Amino acid sequence: MAGTGKAHLRSGDALLRVEDLVVEFPVGRTGLKVNAVSGISFDVMRGETLGIVGESGCGKSTTGRGIMQLPSPNSGAVVFNGQDLSQLTGSDMREARTKIQMIFQDPISSLNPRRKVRDIVKEPLDIWKRGTSAEQDARVDKVLEDVGIDPQRAAESQPHQFSGGQCQRISIARSLVLDPSLIICDEPVSALDVSVQAQVLNLLEDLKAAYGLTMIFIAHDLAVVKNISDRVAVMYLGKLCEVATSDDLYRRPAHHYTKVLLDSIPVPDPSRPVAHGRIEGEPPSPVLPPTGCRFHTRCPAASDRCRNEEPQMRDVGDNHFVACHHPAWGGDAPVSITR
Repeated sequence: MAGTGKAHLRSGDALLRVEDLVVEFPVGRTGLKVNAVSGISFDVMRGETLGIVGESGCGKSTTGRGIMQLPSPNSGAVVFNGQDLSQLTGSDMREARTKIQMIFQDPISSLNPRRKVRDIVKEPLDIWKRGTSAEQDARVDKVLEDVGIDPQRAAESQPHQFSGGQCQRISIARSLVLDPSLIICDEPVSALDVSVQAQVLNLLEDLKAAYGLTMIFIAHDLAVVKNISDRVAVMYLGKLCEVATSDDLYRRPAHHYTKVLLDSIPVPDPSRPVAHGRIEGEPPSPVLPPTGCRFHTRCPAASDRCRNEEPQMRDVGDNHFVACHHPAWGGDAPVSITR
């Protein structure tokens, strides 16, 4: 099956460029495979935040791990800072990962429960022998203070003595201590209370500016992604559906799946009419994905062409890209949308 195309890839100073990424997992001894990520391409410019959104099982977290080569993708190129990570092995790959760090969804399970928090944050510096002992201590104290954790308390406490939000701050500190260029945030606020989510999102924005970071923000909550992303890529069943700037995507979604996701965001206004976007049925199995457009089994605008021919990513105007034969706007068969 063909990929979703590369019309949305840009020329310029891209820190990360992913092309035709494929990640598959075998299903026991059946000879079948889970098509987790199926030939997607995207880029991230320096200083940019790319949001990747989609429902559970769409392959967004696997995409993040594929960039880290954990596990290595089945095929495709992951070019980071001019270097193809898919061609690296052993110590070269380990060293490259020091510039790409990951913040995981569950902050508590990602931290060693037996160690003091300060030692957890300092461990990467010890492993890579960065600086003298005094320089390491100063670095650890700075990143802990920058994320709002008291270094003295961190020196005498273990992760279970902190709240979930504080543990996520500790995870962020650990990801920053080696001075990376790219941070992959894998649903970093989905396990947190709404008020704490806002605090962590604001923290990430502040740290991005302070440390000169480039970020990939993975989430299933489009309301969260909008506030932090410069550009958003929408995934469905291992494929990219739509790529656009954050404001444009939310103002006028072109893919019917994106529209349904946006309509599902609760609005705290009882006087506002409920959006009528609706999606039927369950997602198809990634083991036996549909032919043609993978969304055609649930799409209200599906035609015979959608069932037989996979759509390629195309520009529908103003650098707004969509992989759809019948987009909600900018296509051959526009469908009116109301938000």
